[in-house]
Amino acid sequence: MIYEFPDSALLVFCKAPVAGQVKTRLQPELSAEQAMQAHINLTIMTLERACQTPLCPVVLYCAPDGEHAFFQQCADTYPLTLTNQNGTDLGERMHNAFIQTLSQYRHALLMGCDCPSLTVDDLRHSLKALQNGNDVVIAPADDGGYVMIGLNRPQPVLFNNMIWGVDSVMNETRQRIVKAELTMMELGNQWDVDTIDDWRRYITLG
Repeated sequence: MIYEFPDSALLVFCKAPVAGQVKTRLQPELSAEQAMQAHINLTIMTLERACQTPLCPVVLYCAPDGEHAFFQQCADTYPLTLTNQNGTDLGERMHNAFIQTLSQYRHALLMGCDCPSLTVDDLRHSLKALQNGNDVVIAPADDGGYVMIGLNRPQPVLFNNMIWGVDSVMNETRQRIVKAELTMMELGNQWDVDTIDDWRRYITLG
């Protein structure tokens, strides 16, 4: 396959779809099975978008590993490779993914699997920003976190000893970027599907 950015990789973080372990904040309005199906639906949406244009190689980072039948189906359906997430918390898993990827590619974008607002043009713009020398590219989320981060080299300072899942993650990350004297390109705010209201918003998109 001929890629627009052959020196880059897009990493998609995803949990195995197990009822009661994914999208638990959509309960009790949705059952555990329905929340699991929502997770599957969002992951397919993400992979469709990531693979619809050959921007760069796509790697699906699986938790706890890539053995689940859904991940195997994704690898059969889309032009991507499967890799296991590795680490004790989200920060360590992301940092390890960047270490692994940037040993093979010059640039890497890492995103979750539940952000409907992140477009192919956003991904292209982010990859170009990394090519142009920005140390960090990041897409903040309305809830105070972020939905995507891109790097040209591993930056442990952005992931170590971070409290994840709180509304201060993006501001803390900005402060660490400034303190480390890194250059940054920031996309406009995005939204992801965490709550039942987010899910209803996603459903209305049709």
